[in-house]
Amino acid sequence: MMMETKFSVAISVYEKENAVFFNRALESITEIQTVKPSEIVLVVDGPIDDELDAVITKYEKKYDIFKVIRLSKNVGLGNALKIAIENSSYELIARMDSDDVALPSRFEEQLRAFKENDKIDIVGGDISEFIGEEKNIVAYRRVPCIDDEIKKYLKKRCPFNHMSVMYKKSSVDLAGGYMDLFWNEDYYLWIRMALQGAVMANTGTVLVNVRTGSDMYKRRGGKKYFQSEKFLQKYMLNHAMINRITYIENMLKRWIIQRLLPNSLRGVVFRTLARKK
Repeated sequence: MMMETKFSVAISVYEKENAVFFNRALESITEIQTVKPSEIVLVVDGPIDDELDAVITKYEKKYDIFKVIRLSKNVGLGNALKIAIENSSYELIARMDSDDVALPSRFEEQLRAFKENDKIDIVGGDISEFIGEEKNIVAYRRVPCIDDEIKKYLKKRCPFNHMSVMYKKSSVDLAGGYMDLFWNEDYYLWIRMALQGAVMANTGTVLVNVRTGSDMYKRRGGKKYFQSEKFLQKYMLNHAMINRITYIENMLKRWIIQRLLPNSLRGVVFRTLARKK
């Protein structure tokens, strides 16, 4: 029965996070969910301030499902998530970001998808994006729902909203788990899972309300991010997932958007081409 399925939530927090946003994220995966997680594995990625620490203490006292792992130094998101997965007790694991808001039926919908098709290895969903107040939704990011469409989409763009996914621990392990790659830890994992034959799905419904703004678009540019994207494109080329023409097309688009456009225009491009109102 779906309601009896045990699952973990993997989440990482580090020193630059906002304590108010972090509190709201934890609230959204505990208090408002129609199906509660069996375990929340929280990796504290290096030293944090007292405000963030107070949020963790509050939830540890309130819920006995928290497994808090404190790292003495910052190891980066990919490595922190790898530690979270390794320490998760259950086969199904939901990924969550520390400043976003999971919608109340998120886990219920994902568990239903796994129940309806036990061959699925990963299931995500659409996201809404807001600025300031949660009700101030400015865009949606819709992604393909069916396995073959997802894998076709993967060759050009990330086919999952990373903060929305739930996956099988064994499938993640088979692909080598999370590896640190600047702002692309998740996309890199999806590519390797696809190469291992993972069955992929998205619900076609909004599962997470995502906090956005100019800082997000700033992160989607610059030399370091471009090099990270280049690594992924070469990886897909070397593993025959894409041909050289697709590689060139993908890199040209990324060069223009990530290296040539200023942050303000990059935001316009993302909102116009990559998002829907």
